[in-house]
Amino acid sequence: MARGRGSAGRGAVAVACFAAASCFCCLLAGCGVADAATYYVGDDGGWSLGSGGWPSGKQFHAGDVLVFRYLPWMHNVVAVDEGGYADCRTPTGSRTYTSGTDSVRLARGDNFFICTRYGHCNLGMKMIVSAA
Repeated sequence: MARGRGSAGRGAVAVACFAAASCFCCLLAGCGVADAATYYVGDDGGWSLGSGGWPSGKQFHAGDVLVFRYLPWMHNVVAVDEGGYADCRTPTGSRTYTSGTDSVRLARGDNFFICTRYGHCNLGMKMIVSAA
C-alpha cells in the first residue's frame, strides 16, 4: 500500500514541475513582446510619398510595431512580398490596410510595404523595413 502512495506523490510532483516549467516558458515568451517598440512611420509627416527612406538608421526587431498614419482617401498600406515591392503590385495573399491608423507587427527579416493608390508606389511610396 505504501508503494501506491509513493507513486501518486511522484506523479503530483511531476505535474507541479511541468506546470512551473510551463509558466516559466510563458514568462520568457512574453518578455520579447514586452520589449517590443512602437514606431510611427514617417514620424510627424506620417506615411506619405517621402516615407521611403524613413527606416534608414533605425534598428528594428521582430515583434516591433509600425503605426502607419495617413489620409485613408489618399493612401493605403499593403504588406507585400519582394516581388510585389519590386513591381508595385499586390500579390495574392497580401494584406491591405485602409484605416488611416494601421498597426503592423514586424516579422523577422525584410518587411515590404507599398501604397497602391493613384500610382503612388511607382512614384516611390514604398518601404522596406528589416527586422532582426
